[in-house]
Amino acid sequence: MVNELMSLNSSVVADQNGEYDDWIELFNLSAATMDISGYYLTDNKSNLLKWQIPPATSIAGNGYLIIWADNDTIQTGLHANFKLSADGEVVVLSNPDGTVIDEIVYPAQTLELSYSRHPNGTGTFKWQNATFERTND
Repeated sequence: MVNELMSLNSSVVADQNGEYDDWIELFNLSAATMDISGYYLTDNKSNLLKWQIPPATSIAGNGYLIIWADNDTIQTGLHANFKLSADGEVVVLSNPDGTVIDEIVYPAQTLELSYSRHPNGTGTFKWQNATFERTND
């Protein structure tokens, strides 16, 4: 599930290159590790297959995975080929055949807050201080 996202990040958390980019946090609701190789993320419902999660990508049981939404796929790690809009938009997670698993529509953002699911992994979303790779509860 999409668990948290940040579409306006200029000082909260940096990627491995020291860049403050947009990010999406996925959460595995299962206690078992889940291979999500071949799944897709997008910010465009007309293009559900916009960015494919690379081979050998998994999420530990009850764990988190960060995808940097920075349109910089040359960098090492998980960097999607799109950015998030601080004006609000959609984030969609699809399985390898393109079936939508989770769809989040978030509103415009003016402060450096994350849009986070409460309770963690299953609830509704609200703006809060980022809980990068930690529970939102």
